[in-house]
Amino acid sequence: MVVKSRPPLTERERQKRRRFLSATLVTCAAAAMIGGALHVVKLGANRMEDMRNRATYDLKEMESRIRAAGEDITLHRLHEAGQTEAARATYTAAEAEALLRPEQWQALETTIEIPAGPFLMGTDRPRSDDYDRPRHEVVLPAYRIDKYPVTNAQYARFVAATGRRPPIHWEGGRIPSGLEMHPVTMVSWYDAQRYCSWAGKRMVREAEWEKAARGTDGRRWPWGNHMDPSRLNTYYSVGSTTAVTRYPGGASVYGVMDMAGNVSEWTADDFLPYEGTKAAPSVFRGKVPMARSPEDQAYKVVDLVPVDAHYKVLRGGSWKSDPFSTTTYHRNFTWPHYGSDFFGFRCAADIDKQPEG
Repeated sequence: MVVKSRPPLTERERQKRRRFLSATLVTCAAAAMIGGALHVVKLGANRMEDMRNRATYDLKEMESRIRAAGEDITLHRLHEAGQTEAARATYTAAEAEALLRPEQWQALETTIEIPAGPFLMGTDRPRSDDYDRPRHEVVLPAYRIDKYPVTNAQYARFVAATGRRPPIHWEGGRIPSGLEMHPVTMVSWYDAQRYCSWAGKRMVREAEWEKAARGTDGRRWPWGNHMDPSRLNTYYSVGSTTAVTRYPGGASVYGVMDMAGNVSEWTADDFLPYEGTKAAPSVFRGKVPMARSPEDQAYKVVDLVPVDAHYKVLRGGSWKSDPFSTTTYHRNFTWPHYGSDFFGFRCAADIDKQPEG
């Protein structure tokens, strides 16, 4: 195990870490990329990258048991090809429209203008991850961002209009009962990209996401510098996603909602280092499972081998995250074709390309 050299923890911090441990362990299990006989050999630092370093798998089940952050890739592949029941049956346009009241649709379609100018991105906090550092100034033009993450109801309209497959957990192609106002999950980066294009928008860039979440004063959470569990859905406090309107106290300084917790949100960007970072270059290289030798195969050991490809960035933490992962500056990352029950997204638009209405 790699142990980062950090200043000694206070007793209060030790107590907080102990409380977060159980939730973090469950998060690690949920985010593990491979099912079957899984033994994580190297964890460390409560982050996804640490789980990717080395693991052992049952190679006989590799093809059928590789998972995408909890979703079986083999089943996902069939689902994408329209070969499952959920992919073949879903809403008509009229049925999708009837999922919500007109005032609910109007609220969900709200976008918020983020003014042009500089903001502080990243952090210099000593207990942050290396790839979250350093803090640096970024200047952005004005843009608009969805007030809320895209919901199941909104995604149902997209599915009805385009014929795209619904998320794999929609039994019979229908939203689970009562989840119409919850953020859509089990969607890949590519699904998010297609939805935003269909909606006349685009995916949110990583810097845009962070500015909308933290404003210009470098705050740690959208509402300020102190963690407040009453303002967000995280740490398994609820045990599932929640309606995007449930936590009004979690609004950012601009009024953007659900930027901490509930679902980790896809951004447009590749996971690349900040200028001046001290993070190891290997962190930013995509990795795939591979047996390096016949001996490894015999012992059912697979290394995660670097490839010439990049992960995509997710932001905001989720209902499964430890609270440290919900900070405005924390970066998460995974492969763009993965889907999970804690991955979601929202869209953005250039000011001169803002859709009417």
